[in-house]
Amino acid sequence: MAAMADRFTIVTDPVGDSVALSALFAVMPLLTLFVLLGAVRMRAWLAGLISLAVALVVAVAIYSMPVGQALLSATEGAAFGFFPILWIVINAIWVYNLTVVSGHFDVLRRSMERVSPDMRIQAIIVAFCFGALLEALAGFGTPVAVTVVMLMALGFPPLRAASVALIANTAPVAFGALATPIVTLGTVTSGASDDPRLTTETLGAMVGRQTPLLAVVVPLVLVAVIDGRRGVRQTWPAALVAGAVFAVGQFLASNYVSVPLTDIIAALLAAAAVMVLLRFWRPVESPDLHTTSAAPDRETAPSGGSSVVTAERRDTTAEVVRAYAPYLIIIVIFSVANLGPVKAALAKEPWTVAFGWPGLHVFAANGKPLASTTFTLGWLPAAGTLMILAGILTALVLRIRPGRALRAYVATYVELRHAIVTVMAVLALAYVLNQSGQTNTLGEFLAAAGGFFVVLSSILGWIGVAVTGSDTSANALFGALQVQTAERAGLDPLLLAAANSSGGVLGKMISPQNLAIAASAVGMAGREGDIFRRVVGWSLALLLVMCVLVTLQGTPVLGWMIP
Repeated sequence: MAAMADRFTIVTDPVGDSVALSALFAVMPLLTLFVLLGAVRMRAWLAGLISLAVALVVAVAIYSMPVGQALLSATEGAAFGFFPILWIVINAIWVYNLTVVSGHFDVLRRSMERVSPDMRIQAIIVAFCFGALLEALAGFGTPVAVTVVMLMALGFPPLRAASVALIANTAPVAFGALATPIVTLGTVTSGASDDPRLTTETLGAMVGRQTPLLAVVVPLVLVAVIDGRRGVRQTWPAALVAGAVFAVGQFLASNYVSVPLTDIIAALLAAAAVMVLLRFWRPVESPDLHTTSAAPDRETAPSGGSSVVTAERRDTTAEVVRAYAPYLIIIVIFSVANLGPVKAALAKEPWTVAFGWPGLHVFAANGKPLASTTFTLGWLPAAGTLMILAGILTALVLRIRPGRALRAYVATYVELRHAIVTVMAVLALAYVLNQSGQTNTLGEFLAAAGGFFVVLSSILGWIGVAVTGSDTSANALFGALQVQTAERAGLDPLLLAAANSSGGVLGKMISPQNLAIAASAVGMAGREGDIFRRVVGWSLALLLVMCVLVTLQGTPVLGWMIP
């Protein structure tokens, strides 16, 4: 048994035995993070570290958590931030970087751009379908940065390119970077509740019964943003096919195939469906929506410009097949790893090792040890490890020499150095909040809202992503809070945990990080406010739709949708 000094039991009302007074202190680390990111516009990694320090001070000074236990809690969170979370992100971005260094990323881009000369349809394919594929693989701002540049190359004015890329990056976000947000949500929520359904699989299935609704609407919103009512009137068949096929793919993949593969499958199906549709349907007219209508030939466009310019580069069929190969390799590897017997075997030792975090002894108010103090190291079945395997095969298929692939790998770590610190700091912060009892206090305080909390649930996720710029971070910060509040208010914890992620995706387009990425990519750094004004209305309108859906899922009307 651990000595008394080395153990800690969670108390929810440390300040004057009052939950409301304690909540004033418990909310301080989150407020610090939100103010530093939103108002002060501080760099995310620094804001994360400062907020972590505030959380540690509150844990020790207000919640009487022993200093050693508080620090160990932070180290466990940081370790979880690196493995499995960053492990997925880093290795997925490495595979993406391999396609860039071999030139096959450009081949893939050209193959998508050639589908139609109509700019509105190009936007659906590039921003929605291709953006979702990038979100599936890399996530964390990559889709916006890349699709913005592609849209500019196709002749979109900067502000419109930025708006379209940001709005498109919603429906796929919850399953981005091989479902990193859902993996995080599963770990954080299962450590805070005994509900057996709080696993990556079931949470993914539940989110897959919410976000597809957004997928149906988003392509229609895109054509409306680009070309107003005329755009919707002339291109609705393409927008509807892309959205509906993506939605069905997302639902089926997340519920019946594999949660990490959800976006890859949905994006490829949607792109294929639009390509098939264009074989026998064309918009009535394709108006010239370029920056300047006087330059239809646009010699200034970067390579891979619009399909109006057919002379630029014709890729051989073999090259195009090679460009799609990495995605197919990933689908095969993950599908095999997700087969029942394979999955069961990989979940056992020596492939997966679970152990109590050394020296950390935290107990819930009922005297049971917290589930989150057990660290699961699934080093082989982890999505990140599978991505390394996919990367090695990709390098072989794309004929990249080992030395070059290795250099690309090191370069990926360097490129992501700030993101690595940010994610580890935010997860350390989340663990300290959850294990010191600060989250429990906030949950008990919010539970006073009772049944109305169903409405607030998606909004909480939206605020989390709007501030941190990441659905993964928002799930880490609020996942435990959602399930604890749900249990106290007599609501379904699975529904509210999923709502945190599904509502969160709509905050992505207005988050300072994403706005900065879009602005710098279109050469409008410092004019983030202009882009914000273009997208904030859509963000709120779609959030309202999500709130209504989640509220109805919490009643008998749509209650049958919960697995």
